Amino acid sequence: MTHRRAVALMILATLLWSIAGVVTRHLDAARSFEVTFWRSLFVALTLGSALSIMRGRAFWRDLATARWPLWVSGCCWGTMYTAFMIGLTLTSVANVLVTLAVGPLVTALFARLFLGHRLPRRTWVAIALGGAGIAWMFGQDALTGASLTGTLVAFAAPLAASVNWTLLQSMANRPQDSPPPPDMLPAVLIGAVLSAGVTLPLAWPLTASVHDISLLALLGVVQLTAPCLLVVRISKALPAPEIALLGLLEVVFGVAWAWLGAGEQPAPATLTGGLLVISALVFNEALGLRQRIRVAQDPTPHRLPDRPGQLRT
Repeated sequence: MTHRRAVALMILATLLWSIAGVVTRHLDAARSFEVTFWRSLFVALTLGSALSIMRGRAFWRDLATARWPLWVSGCCWGTMYTAFMIGLTLTSVANVLVTLAVGPLVTALFARLFLGHRLPRRTWVAIALGGAGIAWMFGQDALTGASLTGTLVAFAAPLAASVNWTLLQSMANRPQDSPPPPDMLPAVLIGAVLSAGVTLPLAWPLTASVHDISLLALLGVVQLTAPCLLVVRISKALPAPEIALLGLLEVVFGVAWAWLGAGEQPAPATLTGGLLVISALVFNEALGLRQRIRVAQDPTPHRLPDRPGQLRT
């Protein structure tokens, strides 16, 4: 895959990710837990079918004997799926997307606290800016009397993603004589099954119309499963910092979709806080990418600091 094609596919993936907010605004009767249940169910059905076709019966045998890290990662994925969709039903699309965008900075902080990774000064500055942006959003919402519940629920998604990535990093950095780490792709399926199973009793009795189920099937298949599989392929052609930078387009696309397609204009505090968060991410990732390019062009051996990645909901 050429670099240009990989970039184009990554932009397509962010465009698909970004439709969740505007689609949920056009539901007839499904709300909160039921929205989460149907989307997670369709993710589970799609991923289960895809992985069965790709890997055959061996996939299910390996899943039955999987070790604990796979199941912990699956619980993190389930939390991400659930918190993201419930957050969308409780607050604005812009609030949820800006809250999610702080994930890489939380992951960097977790890597420092739990894995002992040394963070460059630029990352500490980015963490401070991103934290200020989120604090500004929370503070302005509190002053205006707006409900903070949706934003707090949505914040569980980047926290779970940070735990997930920290787990994956700890497994990747184990001694060479340790057993090989398990394939973590099935954790995405486990998360979808757990999310659907936990939210079904809370969503009962189901009230979604055929129209709602069609839209939620669209989210499960097109908004989440397809772009996630795309990114797995793209990650072999694009460096992680470039993927993270392009992934920020989801915030721009998502806010624009909700504004144009559902008339949901973001609050000034959300725009200000979002600008701080996105500026912090661009600052950190752009400098990191520049450093990697400079080191790649320099024949002198260097050791780059480890960089936490970003997981998607």
